[in-house]
Amino acid sequence: MADLRIAIVNSSSFGKYFPEHLERLRALGEVARFDFPATIDGKSLAEALQGYNVIIASVKPYFTREFFEHKDETLLIARHGIGVDNVHLLSARERGVIVTKVTPWVEREAVAELAVALLLDILRQTHEARQAVFESRWAERARFVGFEIKDKTVGIIGIGNIGSRVAEILRQGFGARTIAYDPYLAPETVRSRSAEPVPLDDLLRESDIISLNASLNEGNYHMLSHREFSLMKPGVFLINTARGELIDEDALVAAIESGKVAAIGMDVVEGEPIDGNHRLLRYPNVLVVPHIAAYTRESLYLMGEKVVQDVERVARGELPDERVI
Repeated sequence: MADLRIAIVNSSSFGKYFPEHLERLRALGEVARFDFPATIDGKSLAEALQGYNVIIASVKPYFTREFFEHKDETLLIARHGIGVDNVHLLSARERGVIVTKVTPWVEREAVAELAVALLLDILRQTHEARQAVFESRWAERARFVGFEIKDKTVGIIGIGNIGSRVAEILRQGFGARTIAYDPYLAPETVRSRSAEPVPLDDLLRESDIISLNASLNEGNYHMLSHREFSLMKPGVFLINTARGELIDEDALVAAIESGKVAAIGMDVVEGEPIDGNHRLLRYPNVLVVPHIAAYTRESLYLMGEKVVQDVERVARGELPDERVI
């Protein structure tokens, strides 16, 4: 069995609700928690993690090429999540580092359900209405007139593991018309996932509601920018439970101020974590929650199980299942 030193990096939820996951890791070697700024540079991150040959990683910080150039032996980076956009995979491969992630279906229900929860909130203004009650403004209830999902056109950008579940819920549960853009899937696959395939520009023009469910890659950074917002219907509703970097924030602010965007619900923000002074929080029609989409007890248990099993396999000299590399 390998002699492991395990670093849990910026993953505050790992082991919090299911301490048995931590106990299983401690049976394999030393375990330590680290909390780094999201913007820490690769060299500093590598130096801080010297001696740790297993890393359990959250969505931030970035394990860049510079990180791998300065890091001593690393056997495994196990993402406590389904995205690996914060790991420079080519560098990991060059140095023989195994990279794993959580099996996508583990987070499917949790993330899709939060997307729908955010949508219902911004359509019906429930958080604002709740605040009115706290402030003894019950008489203002006629201000909180919202919209229904039924018969609206919902555009799903990225109809993979999570986007397909969002489409199912909104089409089959709420009676929406669902369309989708996904350049990686054949039209018949998109149709099998409860949506009609359309080009991105058509989706932007036709949708009353847009849900971002795409994974982040080098080709779709700021995929929604000024041009894309200009194509959208006036008063469109947006949901982003994918990655903040998919939206050009300057373009979003302009669209909010012009009324092009009626409201947006966001689980993710570019440059997260943010504080209460962030400019998006000036707008009452912007609902931001702190990247909690996968935070259900069911999801967190299964996420922890996958990570621990990956580490246990490496400790036995075996390759984990469903490796990224």
